[in-house]
Amino acid sequence: MQAQPKDLPSLDRLLNSPLLAEPCQAHGRSLLTQEARALLDELRAQARQGGLARAALEEGALCAALRQRVEARLAPRMRAVINLSGTVLHTNLGRALLADEALQHVMAMMAAPNNLEFDLSSGGRGDRDSMVEALLCEITGAEAATVVNNNAAAVLLSIAALGGGREVIVSRGELVEIGGAFRMPDVMAAAGARLVEVGTTNRTHAADYERAIGPNTAMLMKVHTSNYRVQGFSSAVDEASLAPIAHAHGLPLVTDLGSGSLVDLAQWGLPREPLPQEMLKAGCDVVTFSGDKLLGGPQAGLIVGDKALVQRIRKFPMKRALRMSKLPLAALEATLRLYLQPERLTRDLPTLRMLTRPLADIQAQAARLQAPLAQALSPRYAVATSEMLGQIGSGSLPVESLPSAGLLIAPAGTAKKGLGTALDGLATALRGLPLPVLGRVQQDRLWLDLRCLDERQEAQLLAQLPQLQEALA
Repeated sequence: MQAQPKDLPSLDRLLNSPLLAEPCQAHGRSLLTQEARALLDELRAQARQGGLARAALEEGALCAALRQRVEARLAPRMRAVINLSGTVLHTNLGRALLADEALQHVMAMMAAPNNLEFDLSSGGRGDRDSMVEALLCEITGAEAATVVNNNAAAVLLSIAALGGGREVIVSRGELVEIGGAFRMPDVMAAAGARLVEVGTTNRTHAADYERAIGPNTAMLMKVHTSNYRVQGFSSAVDEASLAPIAHAHGLPLVTDLGSGSLVDLAQWGLPREPLPQEMLKAGCDVVTFSGDKLLGGPQAGLIVGDKALVQRIRKFPMKRALRMSKLPLAALEATLRLYLQPERLTRDLPTLRMLTRPLADIQAQAARLQAPLAQALSPRYAVATSEMLGQIGSGSLPVESLPSAGLLIAPAGTAKKGLGTALDGLATALRGLPLPVLGRVQQDRLWLDLRCLDERQEAQLLAQLPQLQEALA
């Protein structure tokens, strides 16, 4: 039986239902009124089109629909997910996970006033950089340090403060573009510097820099190509060779490392990335790097180096617009403190814990999960354990892979032309779980790489299998 527009209750009648007393008290009448009005408008439109059943207008059904709308309206847009993509530092999934110490410190600093810019010794105004500067100098060997809200900001600020209005020399092979079409030439222009390109895409020599230096040169710059690799007939001038050229002309050498590892990953059998402390020893005057990649902390841009140059950067007017707020600064301080105990990093720092996780542990986890997942997906899908290759991610070591293991899911009895639809349906169902599960579809399979799945999330995944089974029914 179809309902007519006149059959809909009035707004007041709906809101005064005893079934809405509890949600009205919990959420307030304003929100319920707004959602009730929108619900009635939608139902009225359906009734005019002849597509509204009378059962939808029963008091219980209307109140249930309204409660669902209110819950959906109040649900957070940013949600935790289970990352089974095979990429440890996934840019779209928030990159590095914070350590427990960092989370606890953030909560403590958010729950009470703190000395963000207050000097407890003198009782006067303090500098928020002081929260992390000493730690950064101790870890990297720098004379001074300052921090901003991300590494793109660190590069922008450094160029603007040290090279604004003048020329900055960079190799053509290092004019990188990072996510979101953020290109080094555009950064130069935004910072007010004039880019001077030297060398070619694949080969740049020391003489190229020498010839480019002129009376209007402000600095020489190196950019670590962490998000791509030029192989074959190629050459570049390293920092140790470039520093004497810069200093002979009274110019600073600035290098952008991007990924920001503070420890040598090779000690755990991982590919190594250049370290800020190595760049400083090689003669670099200023080094910039990220906080939320290999360092394993919050989003931040870290600037370390010569005291006088860092002071110029810190005092540049743009710094205030790019400064870190108390929340990520607290997380960064707590993360940096972990580096004072390097033997514990693979236990206490989630990024390193996941990167160094033994392959045997991942394989054992895959074996545990295979049967319950196969039962939940039967008979539509078949599940098998498999060796896999993951990656570090976020532009770090782009051509290197991480041996891993996980689960391969394939549609059972599906024709070739229907594979894509079946896999998309499964991927959609996994993303629709209360705690969304994200894998990757390739080679006519859904791949669930388990490197990033800890014990807590393993239990959460298993608990959601009945809901997954229901969603696919």
